[in-house]
Amino acid sequence: MEDLRKKPIAVLGGGAVAKAIAGDCALGGAKVRICDVQPFAEKTLRNIEKVGIKFYGEQVNLFGFEREGFAKMELVTTDVAQAVKGAGIVVVATPVFGHRPFFEKLIPCLEDGQVINIFPDNFGSLLLRKMMREANCTKKVIVGGWSSSTYGSRVDIYGGVPTNKIRVYYRAITLRGAAMPASDTPAFIEAAKYLPSMDAVTTGEGAVAGDTSLDIGFSNVNPVLHCPGTILGASVMQNFGRIFGEDKNKFSIYSHAYCPAVSEVQYSFYQEECKLADAIGVGIQPYKKEDFFSRENVLGQEYMGMNYLIPFEDQDPIQYGTGPFTMENRYITEDIPVGCCLYRSLGQQFGVKTPVIDSMIVLASAMLGRDLTEKSYNLDYLGLGGMSKEELNKYLRGL
Repeated sequence: MEDLRKKPIAVLGGGAVAKAIAGDCALGGAKVRICDVQPFAEKTLRNIEKVGIKFYGEQVNLFGFEREGFAKMELVTTDVAQAVKGAGIVVVATPVFGHRPFFEKLIPCLEDGQVINIFPDNFGSLLLRKMMREANCTKKVIVGGWSSSTYGSRVDIYGGVPTNKIRVYYRAITLRGAAMPASDTPAFIEAAKYLPSMDAVTTGEGAVAGDTSLDIGFSNVNPVLHCPGTILGASVMQNFGRIFGEDKNKFSIYSHAYCPAVSEVQYSFYQEECKLADAIGVGIQPYKKEDFFSRENVLGQEYMGMNYLIPFEDQDPIQYGTGPFTMENRYITEDIPVGCCLYRSLGQQFGVKTPVIDSMIVLASAMLGRDLTEKSYNLDYLGLGGMSKEELNKYLRGL
């Protein structure tokens, strides 16, 4: 593992998470290469080679860990092979529908000993292993993912133009991760100590080893928080800045849409996830019911610890301006077809009813006027179709 400290880190992606990780790692002393593919790179990587990435923001966390400054990249490229050659850690930080295009370019370039980190995993570790198997790739690499990003981050955009400035408004002090297969998880968690973007976690409450990669999929807070909050808060979102007399750019589902009734739905959603995990025989991040009843909901625990609570009667300025501002947002267009639809498929395969999760799919499809299941993730896509509970667990655990 010590060799990882001496090798460059390759970050694949050009959005807020990728830029935040790249900038933080460089400020933390690593040599960093960032790569995005065309046609996106023309906008996402603009000016980074010249001036670097400006990493700044409140970076709220329990222990006050922070970094700030202009982070210079060792390499800015649109060539995945160039980015990963000789790298020790490879970070994949793209929206979920960018996984397959990046994996197709990554697999032929993999080198023995590399550690692939997917932020957030979103079942990416399962997809990558399946694609490696189909490509007859036998490189000895560790593949794993995390339940969330290490940050709440946004790219500064002016007049519709994305910039090289990344605002980080909170930092995780704990994060749940696992490798695929789970037999590699101890090494995966250990390798995270050599990823400077995980420093607030490593020096905070630490990384938590999940049971399997499917555990990490269930423990991803995005579907359980984003889908009920956005769908049930749609009227607030669409009227914000119109009849409420507020600046529409300050809207946040956390600050303005969450309420006790929405929390009841989120907790019911989580209970269905727990039933799925139990039926399959895998783990899931544990929460108590009361954890869902606050402005930050269960998200706040990632960066402020178990006792963090902002009552519904109070404001939540940390989240101001984080949106979403439209239903055509990854809170719906990613978390429904990837999260909710896959949960439903698992329920159908293992005999678990998921009425609340199903309702999210139906309502979101009606609101957008199209069937979000048409291009959704399913078990066959991830190589899990038709497996019994025993077969699935052997596969997940590398037995």
